[in-house]
Amino acid sequence: MEKLTLYIGNKNYSSWSFRPWMAMEAAAIPFEEILIPFEFEAGNPKFKDISPTRLVPVLHQGDFRVWESLAIIEYVADLFPDRNIWPADMKDRAVARAVSMEMLGGFRALRQTCPMNMRRTPGRIDVSDDVKKDIQRIETIWRELRARSGGPYLFGAFSAADAMFAPVVSRFDVYNLVSNTDTLEYMQAIKAHPAWQKWYKAAIAEPWTVSGDEP
Repeated sequence: MEKLTLYIGNKNYSSWSFRPWMAMEAAAIPFEEILIPFEFEAGNPKFKDISPTRLVPVLHQGDFRVWESLAIIEYVADLFPDRNIWPADMKDRAVARAVSMEMLGGFRALRQTCPMNMRRTPGRIDVSDDVKKDIQRIETIWRELRARSGGPYLFGAFSAADAMFAPVVSRFDVYNLVSNTDTLEYMQAIKAHPAWQKWYKAAIAEPWTVSGDEP
């Protein structure tokens, strides 16, 4: 099999890079990571050489490229069916994909108001009713799925669905947006995962600052 290379952006800020990276790292998928930082207001001109959308993440395998976080996860899951990137049960897989798609296309108010910034000093901010609705819906997803599976993750064992929500865990944490015990328990489980810890330690050590994502 040809080598996999995952191109990502700044670990402190790039929530979309975080998702496939965490899914692949948690599943022990062998890949090379290449980080291209956001050094310019419009991204980095180097992105055009690696990605058809001029965005990251993008996965290369030889001459083949696949972009968009969820598509990358799906491709790797097909390459490594024995790694259980998605839940084993067919109905669980369907629901995991449904909530992952909901994360992919929704919760815009939360994402726009509270950009991922792992280095941010935790502190509460005032948020709009639209952000509150996003938070409520996410907490409902987490609560219902963990109640059904028994936890500690959404479908019992860690899966791609947890990776898709990992940046939200960071947002909830650094912006101090939630207080429900069940939500905090799930967040703690994600933050304790070795893949999260590896990304987080690298994120807070980064030298780059993107003004638009800072307080």
